[in-house]
Amino acid sequence: MTTTSQGTDAVRVLQGLEDPRSSVRLQAALAAGTTPDARFVDKLVERCATEPEFFVREMLTWALTRHPASATLPELLQETRSERAQARSQALHTLSKLGDRQAWPAITRALLSDADDEVARSAWRAAVVLVPEGEEAGLAAVLATQLGRGERETQLSLSRALVALGEVVLPALRAATTAPDRRVRTHALTTERLLNDPDAGFESAVEEAKRVVALGGHGHGHGQELEREQKG
Repeated sequence: MTTTSQGTDAVRVLQGLEDPRSSVRLQAALAAGTTPDARFVDKLVERCATEPEFFVREMLTWALTRHPASATLPELLQETRSERAQARSQALHTLSKLGDRQAWPAITRALLSDADDEVARSAWRAAVVLVPEGEEAGLAAVLATQLGRGERETQLSLSRALVALGEVVLPALRAATTAPDRRVRTHALTTERLLNDPDAGFESAVEEAKRVVALGGHGHGHGQELEREQKG
């Protein structure tokens, strides 16, 4: 392929990413990932912040993962500090897909407790992927401050993140089972149940946790008592 034709193709991709038709934007993102070019990185990152269609955003993220981390990381790290929630969320999502632990310092407490649920959920997923060995307990303690937050999808995301960290989360979970807030206690017990029984469904774990809390329980022993009651 000649330099001229490569330049023409690059222009076509960059224009396609701005097209009002989502199908054209999708094809442009696919092309950008299929034939990576440093000229695409800025536009891909910029588009992530504003793209309204989920499936196009996923293709944009895939295209970014196809480019060298040396080109994408600085841009993505800058986006995590954007005032636009979607920019922060999508940058974090892309960082979780890249899996480059150089990005770990960008996963701040502020992002892990971001007021926007989508940003926080993306931060939780990225944190679990990027956390350095030996820092899992510290991450678990920060994540535990978010227990009881939001609706089902948000709570499920947090439970999954905590479970992914393994048994290192137990001290933080057990401390949360004595919290004054009933929602926090219920969510902590739900997550502990999922950690102990990965095959348990989220809904059944929530219902069991609610029963434990309703019975005045707040700790592991009460969970065992409830299991005995159910079996008996």
